[in-house]
Amino acid sequence: MQSVDIEALNQQIYIDSAFVEKLNEETAKVIVGQRHMIERLMLGLLTKGHVLLEGLPGLAKTLAINTLSKAVDAKFNRIQFTPDLLPADIIGTMIFNPSKNEFTVRKGPIFANFILADEINRAPAKVQSALLEAMQERQVTIGGETYPLQEPFLVLATQNPIEQEGTYPLPEAQVDRFMLKVKITYPTKEDEREIIRRNLQTGGFPEIKPVVDPASILKARESVNKVYMDEKIEKYILDIVFSTRTPGDYNLSSLQALINYGGSPRASIALAKSAKAYAFLKRRGYVIPEDVRQVCHDVMRHRIGLTYEAEAENVTQEDIINKILDTVEVP
Repeated sequence: MQSVDIEALNQQIYIDSAFVEKLNEETAKVIVGQRHMIERLMLGLLTKGHVLLEGLPGLAKTLAINTLSKAVDAKFNRIQFTPDLLPADIIGTMIFNPSKNEFTVRKGPIFANFILADEINRAPAKVQSALLEAMQERQVTIGGETYPLQEPFLVLATQNPIEQEGTYPLPEAQVDRFMLKVKITYPTKEDEREIIRRNLQTGGFPEIKPVVDPASILKARESVNKVYMDEKIEKYILDIVFSTRTPGDYNLSSLQALINYGGSPRASIALAKSAKAYAFLKRRGYVIPEDVRQVCHDVMRHRIGLTYEAEAENVTQEDIINKILDTVEVP
């Protein structure tokens, strides 16, 4: 690609990404700190990728998703996952109408732009399979009829740490459908002081105003696809993913006994898309290696299976990803 083309593309992306600053400013009215979480939610929005948020209760996961949906002027539904939830509670069901002597469809809460699946790992397997069709196919089947879901459609799920009572691991097939798995940590002491003050002020939180509409988000997705990715960056992404499958080929033989399974081709796709979207958020028309490194943990942490040996040695996915990023050659 000619340098003049890169320059023109860079200017175009800079214009197309103007709403990013407005979104950041609007969400900052309510959310203190947690910029990493907000940034990752935006990545999901720009890449049609679902996001899994893992963290302890009370870390503003639900508040962040609700705030973002208001700023995007999109329809938002929250589903609280519980052990007694049924698939019909999510997708809807057929209701018999005595006056017309026929069945009619009552659509469930899945018919919205933003779906907050709260505490997703407390629900039974049948509910997970119903959600899986909506996430992957972007459609719902009720009574033999198929109904497409309105774009943008995004599932933002919160998950409690597995060690908590009443939780269990999600099936690997479903976890892999999430483009990003984001770990939420405690705020800093300064941020928490600000959180206390905002929650105690009279009048409550400021009102969130829509600063972008769903149509603009769909247009922005097209711009993200235009972000330039050099062949060297593509090779870097492939090297990272392949090093989780065959560590010995990348001078990472020490990881061979720690990795049960590595990232699938879906991991390579997700890493490339996320890197492009990250460059877009930084208002740049091309991908640099640092973009890949910034999103790598969120893309890969739920796609690497650990062996019993790794668990016995308290080795985590984070440790493995850090080792890979330190070893694989950067273009």
